[in-house]
Amino acid sequence: MTREDLRASDKLRKIRITKNYIKYAHGSCLIELGNTHVICTASIEEGVPPFLKGTLAGWLTAEYGMIPCSCQTRINREKTSGRTYEIQRLIGRSLRTIVDLSVIGERTIKIDCDVIQADGGTRTASITGSFIALVDALYNVKKKGLINGMPIRDYVAATSVGIVDGSALLDLTYEEDSKAEVDMNVVMTGKGKFIEVQGTAEREPFSKAQMDKMLELAQKGIGKLNEIQKEAIGKYLDLE
Repeated sequence: MTREDLRASDKLRKIRITKNYIKYAHGSCLIELGNTHVICTASIEEGVPPFLKGTLAGWLTAEYGMIPCSCQTRINREKTSGRTYEIQRLIGRSLRTIVDLSVIGERTIKIDCDVIQADGGTRTASITGSFIALVDALYNVKKKGLINGMPIRDYVAATSVGIVDGSALLDLTYEEDSKAEVDMNVVMTGKGKFIEVQGTAEREPFSKAQMDKMLELAQKGIGKLNEIQKEAIGKYLDLE
């Protein structure tokens, strides 16, 4: 099929990363994935939730939200809907898998993802951008002597894939997502391991061959995202 933006089926949208986007955050970036734009920040605070007190280990949690005019139709400011809560948990889980929280002591890393413009893929862009903000934040507190090393074990990034008009596509826009027969979000590490696969048939069930094709596209896209992450913060990490 011919995509509206003329991309090939295996191509990501244009990606731009602006680091240090928020002056007062320990780490931050603006990630622009086509017309989806998300501000990601990371803050590190003293203290942990009650269930971790006395363990000498830290915690990482995430919040996600969309500003009222981020979509084509204005949305009301919300407290926490089921969708928002699910995305927050996904972002937190994804980042916790690649952080050794014992290194940071009893501190809490708070990730905030604010969608300022949405055109599909907001949760996957949030994960990809949050990793950059997280590494920046940890590097900054390490420079201050608050932690002894960088606790990052691997890269993490995410992308969407789907079946639209019978074709497997990488990195769906909102228009593509809204008419997709299958919609899937994939989170992976830099070493090619899966963290999460969320796949749903919207109209017709999908075959294993279709699933394999979508995962192949996702792996290719996430590899490209990892390259962009390395350009942004690779100098802070020694993961080879």
